[in-house]
Amino acid sequence: MKLHPQLIEKKGKKEFVVLPYDEFMTLEEIMHDYEDLKDLRAAKEKSKNQAAIPIDKVIKKLGL
Repeated sequence: MKLHPQLIEKKGKKEFVVLPYDEFMTLEEIMHDYEDLKDLRAAKEKSKNQAAIPIDKVIKKLGL
């Protein structure tokens, strides 16, 4: 993805960045996906020593 930032300076230092809206929305989606992945990895790590439950038992338990 190519970004088209506009830098805004204050007292000669870079202070703000302005992006086209569609680029901002794409970056926001990427960040949400990253957070979801971090949560998934943390949950996987937390449950790594727990016994697995076969999918057919899960389906039955959920009444699906």
